[in-house]
Amino acid sequence: MRKEQLINENWLFRYHDGTEKQVNIPHTWNNKDGQDGGDDYFRGSCQYEKVFAAPELSENERLYIEFSGVNSTAKVVLNGSAVLIHDGGYSTFRADITDLLSKENHLLVEVDNSKNDKIYPQKADFTFYGGIYRDVKLVSVNRYHFDMDHFGGRGLAVCPRVKEKDAEVWVRSWHNAESGEVRIILKDADGNTVGEGSGTDTTVKVENVHLWQGIEDPYLYTCEAVLSVDGTETDRVSCRFGARYFRVDSKEGFFLNGRPYPLRGVCRHQDRKGIGNALTKEHHDEDMAMIREVGANTIRLAHYQHDQYFYDLCDEYGMVVWAEIPYISEHMPSGRENTVSQMKELITQCYNHPSILFWGLSNEITISTKDKKDMLDNHRMLNDLVHEMDPDRLTTLACYAVCGPFNPVAHISDLVSWNLYLGWYTPFMWLNNLWVDFFHAVYPNRPLGYSEYGCECMPNLHSSHPVRGDQTEEYQCKYHEFMLRFFDKRPFMWATHLWNMFDFAADARNQGGEPGMNHKGLVTFDRKTKKDSFYLYKAWWSKEPFVYITGRRYVDRAESKTNIKVYSNCSEVTLYVNGEKYETKVGEKVFNFRIPLVGECEIRASAGELSDTIKIRRAEKKNPAYKLSKKKAGGGNWT
Repeated sequence: MRKEQLINENWLFRYHDGTEKQVNIPHTWNNKDGQDGGDDYFRGSCQYEKVFAAPELSENERLYIEFSGVNSTAKVVLNGSAVLIHDGGYSTFRADITDLLSKENHLLVEVDNSKNDKIYPQKADFTFYGGIYRDVKLVSVNRYHFDMDHFGGRGLAVCPRVKEKDAEVWVRSWHNAESGEVRIILKDADGNTVGEGSGTDTTVKVENVHLWQGIEDPYLYTCEAVLSVDGTETDRVSCRFGARYFRVDSKEGFFLNGRPYPLRGVCRHQDRKGIGNALTKEHHDEDMAMIREVGANTIRLAHYQHDQYFYDLCDEYGMVVWAEIPYISEHMPSGRENTVSQMKELITQCYNHPSILFWGLSNEITISTKDKKDMLDNHRMLNDLVHEMDPDRLTTLACYAVCGPFNPVAHISDLVSWNLYLGWYTPFMWLNNLWVDFFHAVYPNRPLGYSEYGCECMPNLHSSHPVRGDQTEEYQCKYHEFMLRFFDKRPFMWATHLWNMFDFAADARNQGGEPGMNHKGLVTFDRKTKKDSFYLYKAWWSKEPFVYITGRRYVDRAESKTNIKVYSNCSEVTLYVNGEKYETKVGEKVFNFRIPLVGECEIRASAGELSDTIKIRRAEKKNPAYKLSKKKAGGGNWT
């Protein structure tokens, strides 16, 4: 039977200059230089070596090596013989190494994230970390097994289609046994069998199906596929799945299982301070916990295929997911084949996740594309490919402002979303009103969303009179208060995805006094500080009662009266100053108070039994540390 063995420990890493050290997988060599915006950011070729003993195999067993993520080209050599070359930094790939095995085995992996014109991404606002940054496994299987060689999949595809109270679950499987027989077993969350079938292409009915209801009730079933040859079981694979149906209406928004379900959520990158993209399960768990705390019900997993473990978490917690390939910023005519292979890997490997409802074709592809005809043709081809591989989900893509509402690229996919930063990169937040309302009036039957919106925020910068570009915590609050009210008035928008849940590395960027970073997150890069805007979104989206006073890092205030802002999803908030009741206000989400400021002040806000406290003080003059100097402000956006 199938067995898996992690081989993450004790690799020899050889840097491009020949220096060596022992490392464990996951690992990236850009965990420091890819996050500081300096000239030392290395993109090139490095090597990983490991010696491992061959596991015991019977005559009827084969051994595969499996890589869950290597960025971006991997050349694998075992015992001096070439095994494979894989182009694409975010997907699983594997190869049968049985015939190359010795008792002791020398494995060499040459990893290259060099600049080129054929592998995506090459131009984008995030760091392209090099390394073996996800698990490496040895997988032993019977000679007759479910497919291990097709775009990194597991040889099993499950598609539930809901019809009234029941579901017809379409199950396909692929294997290499000419006379093999496949048995399908469907189980509920308690392990009870609820349906059975046979064959490599079959439909199994589940009566009174329990629907996957998003964050409210993300119910999961399990599908097991058993392969037998001459009456003996040779392999078994399984996956979880959820039964749900959905639609998008250009005038009424998104519907899940027949009911309105406005998609309001965040985008996420997969890196961390000092760690890069070499994340552990604990890191993924912490990210999901914070996304759940803020109350989001959808995640755009940008701009590439994420770890399978994170998709599993999305399934378990009911997050509706937009999954995409890194076809981004610039169409490369030599990279068409790579867009196809990455899309095939994404869909093949992620098909069974009920959380994924949308496949993203590209992101901001018109930024610097020269061959527009070839780019449009590639998009049409990808759109057709996705529908051929998965006729049940919808395609989408993310345009940016200069793309324009009439650009043909915005009308290829089933849905469209825009990356608009009106009120940040351009003046006037009210331009969002004009832009969206114009598009909706001209194309009333075209579902429209926001795939990105946001503004930079350094939690050490503050102002009582925040303005666009100052990168203060207060302006980020001002901006997002406007955007949330803006979305509330436009329920026809099928989805809105905040950019970004977490600060992330973008080596080409130089803003905010910290080069190499994008600071639009609600949470800092190290995950240690939830910015004030985090709690604004919690007030809007979360049902968990709370009260939070903003401005806790804005301690020194050179003013006789100061504004105190409270975020809460409670309907009434009372403010206390130095222990004395100051004022009670009834309202929704944002509560503003203006208090006199003399000396040291302890401010407490309460909502029923909930409370929060901060301390501020009257200063003789403005604290210069709260203002970003022009010298440190940097040279603007990454482009």
